[in-house]
Amino acid sequence: MKRTRANADVMPSPGHGPRPEPAADRPLSDGAPFAAPNAPEAAPAVPSAASVVPLAAADADPEREALVARLFDSHYTSMLRLAALLGAEDPENIAAEAFYEIYRKWRKLRKPDAAEAYLRSVVCNLTRMQIRRVQVARKHTADAPGDPVASAETAALLRDDQHALIAALRALPARQREALVLRHWMGLKESEIAATMGISTGSVKTHTSRGLAALTQVMEVRR
Repeated sequence: MKRTRANADVMPSPGHGPRPEPAADRPLSDGAPFAAPNAPEAAPAVPSAASVVPLAAADADPEREALVARLFDSHYTSMLRLAALLGAEDPENIAAEAFYEIYRKWRKLRKPDAAEAYLRSVVCNLTRMQIRRVQVARKHTADAPGDPVASAETAALLRDDQHALIAALRALPARQREALVLRHWMGLKESEIAATMGISTGSVKTHTSRGLAALTQVMEVRR
């Protein structure tokens, strides 16, 4: 999918003035059994919205561009972490695709304040589809590739002491993994998780309970 960089007069590109610091991620919910990856001491630079969202002069909409840029600055890091925890091989691309998608669909959003929830849904769907494609491809490849090498940005989000937990998390069925990540790492309520995954709150409780039991069992065996 072809991207074009924004014009300098539409959205500032890297190096043209200070970039706002991304907003802090949402805190873990009370009683979360697992610690979320800690922020690195010196995190890699976060890309600008202009580097992932194509802003064509012919389709200029200053209000939309400003809103998407603000959304990007506030939620890029959390969307990147979500994609990484869900098992995406290239979380940066998944996060970028999510913001590109919301830019295209911005006028169709019923409420602008629903943008964050829409982003989470897109990240979940894109990651799920990518994992399925990779699994199918590996079944038909004699020399299946090993574990992907994480980028510096992704590695900074997943500290060394988290690798075992992340590996166990990624071994869970997709729905259980999504429910656990959204609940215990992203700190969402059951109703928010249901909306993100497109399922009922009852199903969220089932997937969360089963996933937590399986994850706890795997981690106990390692001790």
